[in-house]
Amino acid sequence: MSIQAAMLPDGKRLHLQHGPIDLIIEANGHADQVASAYAAAQACFATVLDVLAQELPTLRTLMPEAGLEVSGPIAQRMAAVVRPFWESKVTPMAAVAGSVADEMLCAMCAAAGLSRAYVNNGGDIALHLSDGETFSIASANGPVAVCAADPVRGIATSGWRGRSFSFGIADSVTVLAATAAQADIAATLIANEVDLPRSIKVRRAPAAALYPDSDLGQRRVTVEVAELTNREVNTALARGLEFAGQLQMRGLIVAATLGLNDEVRTLEAGSAEAGPAMTGIRQHA
Repeated sequence: MSIQAAMLPDGKRLHLQHGPIDLIIEANGHADQVASAYAAAQACFATVLDVLAQELPTLRTLMPEAGLEVSGPIAQRMAAVVRPFWESKVTPMAAVAGSVADEMLCAMCAAAGLSRAYVNNGGDIALHLSDGETFSIASANGPVAVCAADPVRGIATSGWRGRSFSFGIADSVTVLAATAAQADIAATLIANEVDLPRSIKVRRAPAAALYPDSDLGQRRVTVEVAELTNREVNTALARGLEFAGQLQMRGLIVAATLGLNDEVRTLEAGSAEAGPAMTGIRQHA
């Protein structure tokens, strides 16, 4: 597999692709600084997949309470953000996309003075915002806007309809957190909690039967959801929202939106007791 690198037709964004990693990157600032940032991104990206592959057996191991010994910078990010969730029986792979985005952004910002930048790894986004800058996206659950004063530098989305497997039935869960890696693992786990355990309306299959290399092995993931009643939708969303509130109280996320069918539930920033206070993030269903 060769690395693909090219500017997109708009002349502003860089596209990097290697195997399963597909990044869209944009940097803003003086032209020479942007050029330096893109050069740093390509240099960093050149080793990402190979370095991760060297530690893949460990990264596919369920996270123990004591943590895992890994050496690569991205692997270390993955292990660090997943460790608080070890009781959920999750592997560091649950944070791989966000961790890659964070590492790429760090390389860019270390090489150049940028006013604004982002690395989008399949919907998991790492942000750099200098004073006065903002970032906006149209998520599946509504628009999201982040300003520089907010304690948010990561956005991630998960759900059973997405590119990753889920134990739950959420169509989409979008999480805002301090880093993309933190948002990544939290979105995955919140989406898992949006569920109707033991419901005959939810069909599941072993992850390994769908994708033999999955770190989830024989654990059963959602493959089909039948038509749900309003009560079932509300019940599933309430489960996920309660779990999201627990993460917010622990300081692990800032805000979240959860979507199922046409219903959306929002955990506003600072809305949980003792949760982090913030301003400037706007989410609308």
